Amino acid sequence: MSRKKGDIDIVACLRDFNHGRDPVRLAMKYRNMRADAFVFLRGTCHLYFDRVSQSGGLLDEAPKAWVCGDLHFENFGSYKGDNGLTYFDLNDFDEATLAPLSWDVGRFLSSLQVASKALRTTTAQTEALCALFLDSYITALASGRIGWLERETATGLIGELLQQLEARRRSDFLDQHTWFKGKQRRIICDGKHAIAVSDEQRSRATELVGTSAAAKEKPDFFTVIDVVNRIAGTGSLGLERFAVLVEGKGSPDRNALLDLKQVVGSALQPHLGRPAPAWPSDAARVIALRQRMQCVPPRFLEAISDRPTSYVLRALQPVEDRVALGAARLSMRQMQGIIIEMARLTAWAHLRGSGRGGSAIADELIAFAADHQRWRAKLLAAATAAADQVNRDWATYAAAYDAGAFALDQ
Repeated sequence: MSRKKGDIDIVACLRDFNHGRDPVRLAMKYRNMRADAFVFLRGTCHLYFDRVSQSGGLLDEAPKAWVCGDLHFENFGSYKGDNGLTYFDLNDFDEATLAPLSWDVGRFLSSLQVASKALRTTTAQTEALCALFLDSYITALASGRIGWLERETATGLIGELLQQLEARRRSDFLDQHTWFKGKQRRIICDGKHAIAVSDEQRSRATELVGTSAAAKEKPDFFTVIDVVNRIAGTGSLGLERFAVLVEGKGSPDRNALLDLKQVVGSALQPHLGRPAPAWPSDAARVIALRQRMQCVPPRFLEAISDRPTSYVLRALQPVEDRVALGAARLSMRQMQGIIIEMARLTAWAHLRGSGRGGSAIADELIAFAADHQRWRAKLLAAATAAADQVNRDWATYAAAYDAGAFALDQ
């Protein structure tokens, strides 16, 4: 869709981007984005970078790094690594690519400002949290040291979350997400986290998992018992995504739950001014960059290609296994502790990928952090301007949604 500079038709832009998605879950996405500006930001990463590219960017001269691409505080969470330990880290890499590292930092700063209502923070408190994130990121990047957050190293609310998850038994996790039909488990379809699949969808998901299982030493582990359409996230709603119950190490209490998710191209790529790196598929891109940026990859991580579509398979991670800043009234001190850790995790992710595949080497990232007095205020101002634009775009979207512009029959 051609657009004049500075002139974006919000309705046409969103319809165009989401064209062809499953209408039931797409309707959920549109409804969720009407709730508030922060949910809208989460669902419109493409629009965010369309806007900042028109307004001068987010410090585009910053060193190139492998970035998350859609960095905001809801895209951090816990997961079980392939070494059996539970970690807290960046957990969404759908938009990941090689870009100025400032694009991650700027988007996170914008997310804090757009979410101020959900976080129940005043203007002064929001500004303080943005400054804290930026200063903590700079300090961690300048050190050049890479760390990680797991049960023994995490403190505060993140430490409490990891302690709870470490103590969670497999059977308790299965009981929370499945029910019994006779002696066999089935995934709960509650209309909020999961809805039923068609016979065609069930067959498709089973075939995709079977493709993966065929190359495994113990293929029976991946014998499919049940499949549902999974509802999770915001930006990807409407793309194919399944929760899959497999045999695991034995029924019923040693079954395993998997997440099978369709992946499309990064929303950042059109604004990078160069061809995309030659990945075998978008799923391969997501997995390679997850492995590059996370301290330890999650269990069962694999790319499955069914050209032209590709999927990421991994252990299912419940949406509640994260520190949801807006879900409860947290003290400013608690919020500050979480923001510091998210900033450090971001810097560590950028450092892990340094010097690989065209990214700046660690020494360049360290030098950039040391020179922060030159660019810090400029980046914060650009992120604030982007946040203001998101709020205006959401107001336009909300009015259009209320007028029926995003009804299913459109």
